[in-house]
Amino acid sequence: MLDIAEQLHRWVEQGRDFAVATVVAVGGSAPRRPGAALAVDTEGTAVGSVSGGCVEGAVYELCEQALQDGETVVERFGYSDEDAFAVGLTCGGIIDIMVTPVRAEDPVRPVLAAALAAASRGETAALARIVRGPDELVGRALTVRPDGSYGGGLGARPELDGTVAAEARAFLDAGRTGTLEIGERGSRCGAPLTVLVEASVPPPRMIVFGAIDFAAALVRAGKFLGYRVTVCDARPVFATEARFPDADEVVVAWPHAYLRRTDVDARTVLCVLTHDAKFDVPLLELALRLPVAYVGAMGSRRTHLDRDRRLREVGLTAPERARLRSPIGLDLGARTPEETALSIAAEIVAARRGGTGVSLTGAHTPIHHDAPPAAARPQPMGAGIGTTS
Repeated sequence: MLDIAEQLHRWVEQGRDFAVATVVAVGGSAPRRPGAALAVDTEGTAVGSVSGGCVEGAVYELCEQALQDGETVVERFGYSDEDAFAVGLTCGGIIDIMVTPVRAEDPVRPVLAAALAAASRGETAALARIVRGPDELVGRALTVRPDGSYGGGLGARPELDGTVAAEARAFLDAGRTGTLEIGERGSRCGAPLTVLVEASVPPPRMIVFGAIDFAAALVRAGKFLGYRVTVCDARPVFATEARFPDADEVVVAWPHAYLRRTDVDARTVLCVLTHDAKFDVPLLELALRLPVAYVGAMGSRRTHLDRDRRLREVGLTAPERARLRSPIGLDLGARTPEETALSIAAEIVAARRGGTGVSLTGAHTPIHHDAPPAAARPQPMGAGIGTTS
């Protein structure tokens, strides 16, 4: 739901009633991940998507029904081999969708409104909602802040709220959305629960070192992928906002010095385009020891061999050096700055999602690599507390 927070926050401020349908579990080759949402207001306006078009019509009708009767429901959609025209997913996957009314009188509205307001401002917050369990608890919600404090309630006991809030903080730290399976003993309500946790975090960072023409194209690609992009170069004549108008910031500093003082996390990607040893070696000596998502460095294969030797000489271990993507990018035969940026962006996506980078034509590998392990159905509720991404 937080993926359409900006529009829904406007609806809340305008006093509109609406219903929101959220993907809460997937199986097989489903087109959207948990957290994807479609919302419908009382005027029939729809925003968002839960399946890329496969079941939107049926979900739209469920939202209209929820606005009328005020009931939260969870529905499953899957492809029907017997009737290809039945409502379902032509990709063969399965999705579970929770439809929740968000009307002025609904008790969950203030909780959802707080989460939507935080997400629309780009703040860090999590929304935890019960998606399976006793009927009277389904749809109950908590808004969880980075310090672990929370608002709302799941309707069982305070101990459950505290447990879910603590687990939601872990989702915030990782910047991901997923589900918690809470067993009967842990739920404090006499039945197992499934809780969807949606994390709203600031955009991940891309730091591009080296203010060259290839960097300008990579900045545009990074923005397209949703990164907050910084360009850093020690040469003030090249590191200018005029040369990089699409960057969120342009920093004039020695690359390793800037990296040492700036904030990075497990989602940050570092792209080293300087291919100059006096910049590269001290920068990569630091970068390859940081818990970031991706480190890539531009240069020929000869440059890479020389760079690897220098990194070995300054004390980087073989596992640390193996983290470096060099030469940077996938083999697309790229030549222009734009083609090279596409090559780098594709490798970043593959690293993030676990893709192979090979052509899908004729391959037998999964299209979506971050799907749950169960191929046929969403995971059932477990007996203990666990997570799925």
